[in-house]
Amino acid sequence: MAARRHPTEDPGPAPRTRLRRLGPAFCFGILLGLVITGLTFAGSIVQQDDRDAAGAGLGVAAATGAVNPPVTVPPATVPPATVPPATGPGVTPGAAPQGTTSARPATSPAAAGDAITVAWAGDIVLGSQYGLPPDRARRVFAGVAPVLRDADLTIGNYEGTFGRGGSSKCGASPSGMCFAFQAPPENAAALEAAGFDVMNLANNHALDYGESGLHQTIQALDRVHVKHAGLPGSVTTVRVKGRRVAIIGFAPYKWATSLTDIPAARALVTRAARRSDLVIVLIHAGAEGSDKTHTPRGTETAFGEDRGDSRAFAQAVVEGGADLVLGSGPHVLRGMERIHDRVVAYSLGNFAGHTNFGMGGVLSSSGILRVKLGPTGRALSGKLTSVVLTGPGTPTLDPSGASARLVGRLSREDFGHRRVPLDAEGRFGQARRDALRSARARRAAAD
Repeated sequence: MAARRHPTEDPGPAPRTRLRRLGPAFCFGILLGLVITGLTFAGSIVQQDDRDAAGAGLGVAAATGAVNPPVTVPPATVPPATVPPATGPGVTPGAAPQGTTSARPATSPAAAGDAITVAWAGDIVLGSQYGLPPDRARRVFAGVAPVLRDADLTIGNYEGTFGRGGSSKCGASPSGMCFAFQAPPENAAALEAAGFDVMNLANNHALDYGESGLHQTIQALDRVHVKHAGLPGSVTTVRVKGRRVAIIGFAPYKWATSLTDIPAARALVTRAARRSDLVIVLIHAGAEGSDKTHTPRGTETAFGEDRGDSRAFAQAVVEGGADLVLGSGPHVLRGMERIHDRVVAYSLGNFAGHTNFGMGGVLSSSGILRVKLGPTGRALSGKLTSVVLTGPGTPTLDPSGASARLVGRLSREDFGHRRVPLDAEGRFGQARRDALRSARARRAAAD
């Protein structure tokens, strides 16, 4: 397989400024001047990232640039498809999400016909004082890299830091309930080699070694050309197949864009949607543990922390303009929901830990989700590839399909008619329907 080009981060279109209501003659004069000036300077517009005081209240954000530079991801090979529209009270099949507007930038005819495949994996740690993978973690993703690379844009949640030195949040003698993860900066190269384009840093371990640790993590990712998302108020915009894709990470912590302020989150998503062709929201939310596979209504807590209301948050940001919502945090698989033809995956569990995560049973069940998004952001097709963590926590493809079956069951139980329906292979949308047609054709031929 040819090596994928990295996405180029795109700052997006320049912010629009509204004219105040002035007299007609005055406005006409201003507009005439703008037209004349525009003829001269039309080619000089510089696009900028949508950043709302990124890093305000967090020194490292300002020191490192909370919003990343531009990116371009290559095409992938996943069959086209269509997720059947959700039905039920308050849902109009095929309708745009409520509360959104048509203020997205015009998409070029070439880009409009191209679907974009996004891959998502769960919680990742590439070493700490609890254990370091050999050979700078180069072999950790060997068994799953072909699936990760079979997408136009591949995203994961990095649940730790890259760096050296600094003060652990747990102090000199970590207690049994405090964990701080720091891997050598060189291990970040394993993410790029596996095919990851963007890492979410909006989680409870991003500040395990303070602002210095977060700063070093960003530097380590920058060196291997892996972008980051999730710092306060930041929007990471990448260009995929000529289209602007905004990525925003949310978590219930001061060093991340707030998950608990739902109105502010929706407003940020709406602003990003006006400047982008697609918006992907990453959430680190929910309680943790082997008994937390269900996605409840209402606020969840863990270790005395408010871990947010995942379902209310997802509903709000989809109605605000999000096209895909991808979750992490519970360290177990959870179900998938459809909201206005948009896919919400609440958790994909642990993905790579090397002795740093609890294992066994559902804690070792994982997956790689690939979703094909159409030009308007509608989920066309997708597949959840089952993965199991083996040995010290190495992601390994699982031909038994156990993870897909578990997510299918949880989706039915938690979301009913709003579930994302998976077949035995983890497929949904057009891919699922194509597989059913092929199976019927084979049976007919056998008869």
